[in-house]
Amino acid sequence: MLDRLDHALRARPERPAVLTATRTGATRTAATCGELAELADAFAAALYARGLRAGDTVGVAVRPGPRALAVLLALWRLGLRGAVLDPGAGPDVLRARLASARPALVLADAAAQAVAGWARPLARRAAGLELPELAGLGAPVATVGRRLPGCAPALDRHAARGGVPPRCTGDGDADAVIVFTSGTTARPRAVVHTRASLAAGMETVSALFSGGPGEAAAATAAPVLGGTFFVLVPSLVRGAPVALPARSPRILARQLARLAPRDTYLTPPQLRDALREGARFRGRVWTGSAPASAELLGRVRESGADEAWGVYALTELFPAAAVESREKAAHEGAGDLVGAPLPGVRAESDADGQLLLAGPGARHRYLGEDPDPWVRTGDRARLDGAGRIVLEGRAKDMVLRRAENIYPGLYEPALHVPGVELALLVGVPAEAADRHGNGHADGHGDACDYGDERLVAVVQPCHGVAEPALRSALAGPLRRMGAAAPDALLFARIPLSGRSRKPDRAATAALAAARLASGSPSASRSGPGPGSFRKGASR
Repeated sequence: MLDRLDHALRARPERPAVLTATRTGATRTAATCGELAELADAFAAALYARGLRAGDTVGVAVRPGPRALAVLLALWRLGLRGAVLDPGAGPDVLRARLASARPALVLADAAAQAVAGWARPLARRAAGLELPELAGLGAPVATVGRRLPGCAPALDRHAARGGVPPRCTGDGDADAVIVFTSGTTARPRAVVHTRASLAAGMETVSALFSGGPGEAAAATAAPVLGGTFFVLVPSLVRGAPVALPARSPRILARQLARLAPRDTYLTPPQLRDALREGARFRGRVWTGSAPASAELLGRVRESGADEAWGVYALTELFPAAAVESREKAAHEGAGDLVGAPLPGVRAESDADGQLLLAGPGARHRYLGEDPDPWVRTGDRARLDGAGRIVLEGRAKDMVLRRAENIYPGLYEPALHVPGVELALLVGVPAEAADRHGNGHADGHGDACDYGDERLVAVVQPCHGVAEPALRSALAGPLRRMGAAAPDALLFARIPLSGRSRKPDRAATAALAAARLASGSPSASRSGPGPGSFRKGASR
């Protein structure tokens, strides 16, 4: 598909390719197809002139946009392996990842270098970022785009283009990209996709986004809103310009109104932010990267979308399954329905109930490990009678309460009643509650054992929703949880983490533990659970 993208960019060079929004939401062309192709050619020539050849690794710390896409096209053309670096991961993590990937060169834009250099105090105060000097990490650094004082030398965009291969002639088994996902500073964990698996994933996305045969012409002309590589490439291949979502929720709402995209891809936090600003949608809306409840998808459709889809995807396999809001809302069983496996994706559960996935779009291996055709998702799941995937929670999120294993994902969907923006079930050490006589309905907490936990429902109300009314709406779902009913209901803003702004379970559990340990009145009894707290009204 990346080869087809290169052809599409050159076939209609005058067409807008990447769009952005002004403060009023008006559309601005950031790059035309021809400009993208020219930029990719210049980057490829510069990298080739530096002696980089197929199989070499290049670190990439460039913000999403035309330059980042041109860099990836240049890497693809030369058969180079791109290691995606997140400068915001922290200095120790970044050093460990660079030591693991061992890039021959790091490409960074001025912003990433400034935050690591002269703008470090400002970044530390404003965003909590603490970056190491990129130039001191053992690999040469080149600046992509505008160079600011203190930045590394710029990548030479005027390098001779003679002799640069027109395309990589290597096979599909060659590595294409490294994406770090987890692990520790001692042992970073990174997903390695080959050229074949990357291409297969993009083909699946293209098929997922494609309309019926009669919609092909309209789909070509209509813009798409989304910022991920997996959205940019298939959309540009079919001739649709892609608008990068505005960072400000208010401007994003204006952007949606002015652009009227046929297809929109936003993360759940972006959707919630846009809805709070009164955003109106049209066409099809897709969301992923974090859990998306039926209630959230329903709100998107109520705000004008024809369809609202939740996409189940992992860095190791993107995408794996998808479900439309009406199908998700009709699911009455326990757990979170994420849809049927997409074409080519195989799904099974192992003996412990963990979901295993395989398919042509699956990662080849983890860096430093042997290849494995099966992706172990870490999600507990089952396949229903229709072969659809129903998640039952993260295996590592299990809460142990009085010798009972409770998987939050089985019950969290029931908490997303109208008026709830986010909801998590988290475990809190029992001693944090029992220390204050809150462990059981009788106030004695005499069954507390070290390692035992209390289950707390942390609920974030939608803006303007009164907590008493929400507590009343939650009473029924909490009762229906039976033996898994939480010990406490806490109303609070749920912390988010990472670029995708997923709900941060560890931080949420710490917040709940602090509230309960302090005897805060914000923790209230949730219902007839095994250890209901006796505190008063939430706030």
